[in-house]
Amino acid sequence: MIDMRAYERLLKYVKIYTESSPDTGATPSTPGQWDLARLLEEELKELGLENPSVNEHCIVTAWMPAAPGCEAAPPLGLLAHMDTAPAFSGRDVNPVIHENYGGGDIVLPKEGRVIRAADFPFLAGLKGKTLITADGSTLLGADDKAGVAEIMTLCERLQAENLPHGRLCIAFTPDEEIGEGPDHFDVAAFGAKYAYTVDGGAAGSIEFENFNAASAVVDIAGVSVHPGGAKGVMENALLIAQELNALLPPGAVPAKTEGYQGFFHLDRLEGAAAQARMEYIIRDHDKGEFTVKKALLQRAAAQVQAAHPTARVEAVVKDTYYNMKEKLADCMHLVDNAKRAAELAGLVPTVEPIRGGTDGARLSYMGLPCPNLGTGGYNFHGPQELACVEEMDRVVDMLVQLVALYSK
Repeated sequence: MIDMRAYERLLKYVKIYTESSPDTGATPSTPGQWDLARLLEEELKELGLENPSVNEHCIVTAWMPAAPGCEAAPPLGLLAHMDTAPAFSGRDVNPVIHENYGGGDIVLPKEGRVIRAADFPFLAGLKGKTLITADGSTLLGADDKAGVAEIMTLCERLQAENLPHGRLCIAFTPDEEIGEGPDHFDVAAFGAKYAYTVDGGAAGSIEFENFNAASAVVDIAGVSVHPGGAKGVMENALLIAQELNALLPPGAVPAKTEGYQGFFHLDRLEGAAAQARMEYIIRDHDKGEFTVKKALLQRAAAQVQAAHPTARVEAVVKDTYYNMKEKLADCMHLVDNAKRAAELAGLVPTVEPIRGGTDGARLSYMGLPCPNLGTGGYNFHGPQELACVEEMDRVVDMLVQLVALYSK
């Protein structure tokens, strides 16, 4: 008998404040992530897993020994992340359950927010199902607490029902949303030969291609004088920032791209006439186009610097992660088995590129091949985020089938 369904665990986990921050320089970046880590450690102990622990970097790990007769199976890793995105508040999440969704718009209780069916066509496929949202004042946190809940439910179910599985290596990481999840991850100690992150969207989705990613910070020091005597002297840092952004392709932004198309995303602009900072993320699936985009931003910075010689314009571009496809080319059984597991769980598998990244992208380059699986969550990183109860159940079913396939 399973004590808790995946959605019930999700309802508990989302109430723990784990929003990460790119500004603290700490690991984990925010103290609330310790709270969820310690809860998961205790729950893993209660489930009887081997050596559950939280290390000094707030990474939760545990292992499940192979079922009798499955000892020869390759050790398989399952990972999810505990933090929520800093793009929108994750504090004081109040989950709302919408039973038997009737189609149409979903009106959230607070701040006049509405999840409009016309904006999100996938909602038509969720009619009649039970949906979970936040109340409109926060994000929900299904990214990626739905994945955490599904892995925990899998662990309980495998033991309660004596289901076949090889050795399982379980990990929950902090700070994925700020690109630091695997910074202190010990792949060798984890011991998995292959792994999956459970950190995607619709149930049955399988992702093994992701963006190449870089961050770019542009610092602009203007020349500030009294406006009354500024002619020929003032250099307004905010106007220089506008000039720089205008030099980038106007169609290469998130709102105008899809599929494999890359973009520049001006994620933050702050400052005043005297000083400004621009923070970009640069994304492209194609490594060559990725290189071109990084060079284009550097050229734009150099061009505005030349046009404003008394100002100072400095651009620093740093790679964040790369497309895992290159590292999975020799491990396509991970994709094939995920497809088969989805079908056995009654899902229609879909394989599509990630317009983002996961811990698995970096782990794949660290020697642990690691595609990504859907969670049954949608609209991540904002107040219109939601999760589907029935899809979460099917994800657990898919994971049951997946570990069984690798147990043979």
